[in-house]
Amino acid sequence: MENSDYKPVIGLEIHVQLATKSKLFGVAGNNPDEKKPNLNIDEVATGEPGSLPVVNKEAVRLGVMVGLALNCQIDEFSKFDRKHYFYPDLPKGYQISQYDEPVAWAGYVDIAVGGKTKRVRITRAHLEEDAGKNIHPAGLSYSLVDYNRAGVPLLEIVTEPDIESAEEARIFLQELRNIVRYVGASSADMEKGTMRCEPNISVRKPGEETLPKYKVEVKNINSFKFAEAAINYEIPRHIEILKEGGMPKQVTMGWNEKENKTVEQRSKEEANDYRYFPDPDLPVLHFTEEYLTHLRNSMPELPAAKRTRFKEEYGLGEADIENLINWKELTFYFEDVVSELKAWVETEGSGDINKLIKQAANWCLQDFSALLNAQNLHPEDSHVTPENLAELIKLIDGGKISGSAAKQVFKVMFDKGGEPHQIVVDLGLAQVSDEGAIATAVDKVIAANEKAVTDYKAGQEKSFGFLVGMVMKEMGGKANPQIINELLRKKLG
Repeated sequence: MENSDYKPVIGLEIHVQLATKSKLFGVAGNNPDEKKPNLNIDEVATGEPGSLPVVNKEAVRLGVMVGLALNCQIDEFSKFDRKHYFYPDLPKGYQISQYDEPVAWAGYVDIAVGGKTKRVRITRAHLEEDAGKNIHPAGLSYSLVDYNRAGVPLLEIVTEPDIESAEEARIFLQELRNIVRYVGASSADMEKGTMRCEPNISVRKPGEETLPKYKVEVKNINSFKFAEAAINYEIPRHIEILKEGGMPKQVTMGWNEKENKTVEQRSKEEANDYRYFPDPDLPVLHFTEEYLTHLRNSMPELPAAKRTRFKEEYGLGEADIENLINWKELTFYFEDVVSELKAWVETEGSGDINKLIKQAANWCLQDFSALLNAQNLHPEDSHVTPENLAELIKLIDGGKISGSAAKQVFKVMFDKGGEPHQIVVDLGLAQVSDEGAIATAVDKVIAANEKAVTDYKAGQEKSFGFLVGMVMKEMGGKANPQIINELLRKKLG
């Protein structure tokens, strides 16, 4: 049987670390960038006798907001439960989570795969506290525990097993990350651990319609690339076992990024292993209709809606739209630049706004993004204001400076700030559009390059490019290339 006759069945569990100032049930700080161990702790995080949890209102709000953004059902009541399963890095001996009454359930996310829309159903999204971090120093017979992460608010999002390939899983994870970021619930940075993914993978045999009787979980993957690679590694492994008449063991695997393979860690737990019961120290959450209406009304524009609007309003290509949407702050910056350009076109009564919008997208996605990424900055951290980038684009469009000169100006703007027109003056980069001066240079180049002129007239178009370059050199690189082209073709006949 062909491998294509076997159908992957994939569900995802995603842990999103919520961007609150304090932890889920205590006053200790919530700082994912903290490097010093055991700094963000209090009596709740360390399980001191007599300490009691108090739910973080902002964590609940963010959890519900994400649920709404994922098209989930939000019930009137929700509660917390205790999960009695040994965590060596949770001192009180249990984890506070949610079981049968989560904050959100029965939602969906639509993703685009191969030009088609695929709907991935959301089973549930529930709040829970994170565990600490075990550290195993090499050569020592004991372990250390860092409680900085213990008690940090997590939203665990669980999908139905609707995903059928590693590519679909990656696209879904990227869309989920964008939704969470646009809502403002988390930085959702997988490499920093504020978003973690655990695929549950199984494979249907040919002709099988029901769900397979097993599933293999791969734990705590920290990048989209590794999530895709882990799934692509597991699927053929399962198929080979099934072809031989066996069944893959229901285990928890880890991803070894150095060897690009999964490794078995332990047997997989079931819900009854956790021995859930309602937490007696935490009251039931009550979501009134007024509260939910307020949250719905405060929902920002989400990626799917923004994607549609950018196509209709700005006429951008799909790749440009996707690259902009993947960087929330850059998207806002781009729109501010476009707003400046629209105001200029309306005031001046000239200029092709569609052409200017495309230039704005190119600057944002190319030169600006490259410089920002090189210094690990967001657009709002740079010296280049949207107004100044719009002015630079206007200078290019008006023939005041060349494209190469604009790059020099932009680098100065990024490094030091400043008004583009003044930087042009300071660097002596103003473009020459004087037809008389350019015509003189054209005549001189034609007279000095008879072979190139003859070749061009014989149909060798590349000779024309050579002549343009020579005129530009004669003009010190400051001549308007459009005027050079017009005058040169005119004089060459």
